[in-house]
Amino acid sequence: MNGRPNIVLVHGAWADGSCWSGVIERLQADGFEVRAPQFPMNSLADDVARLRQVLEFQDGPTLLVGHSYGGQIMTALGAEAPNVVGLVYVAAFGLDEGESLGALLSQGPVTPALAHLFTDARGFAWLSEDDFVNHFAADVDPTQAKVLYAVQQPLAASAFGDVMGAPAWKSLSSWYLVAQNDEALPPDAERQFAARMGATTVEIPSSHVPMVSRPNEVADLIATAANAVGVPAPTR
Repeated sequence: MNGRPNIVLVHGAWADGSCWSGVIERLQADGFEVRAPQFPMNSLADDVARLRQVLEFQDGPTLLVGHSYGGQIMTALGAEAPNVVGLVYVAAFGLDEGESLGALLSQGPVTPALAHLFTDARGFAWLSEDDFVNHFAADVDPTQAKVLYAVQQPLAASAFGDVMGAPAWKSLSSWYLVAQNDEALPPDAERQFAARMGATTVEIPSSHVPMVSRPNEVADLIATAANAVGVPAPTR
């Protein structure tokens, strides 16, 4: 008989843990133990440290789910990922060793969601309201999208230059959800990430934030991954 892993949800840039609310409700209703911590977004090293902090108090095997830059955070765990049994990428970056976000994004034209990205005096990058509502969260009700915009967490611009070490997906099973209408991270880039990591892949017609606009499909993929990495149930 197989048990179920814990689930830790990793938000990306210009979002916070609340972006997972719809997914959390569905997973909890299915009996999963779920965490969706807040990440500082000060540097990749700080974000990875926060993820390790949360992993330390997980009671047993854990499935990680990352959205967008959250994929960068969980990928950067490398081979040192105690208790992690699988990775689920949701329209997320899945870089390989030696790659950086900045180098990858510079290979193509600026995407609509990032067209007016601006950096403040302290070196943090923010999205404009128009780009956020109409492109980043294009298939979310505008009233809800404006709430998401209001709570956006900026990303330290230095994170675009952080170079990936050995990626965690090389030693863990992975799943990937491609957002076909993504205007932040090109869908073709998502497909390339998924293909080279050998991920079990699904595609849905959503914007860059499917966990908000299509929480059922996202929760279904997470549950599928959790069942695939089922762990022995504890003996009593």
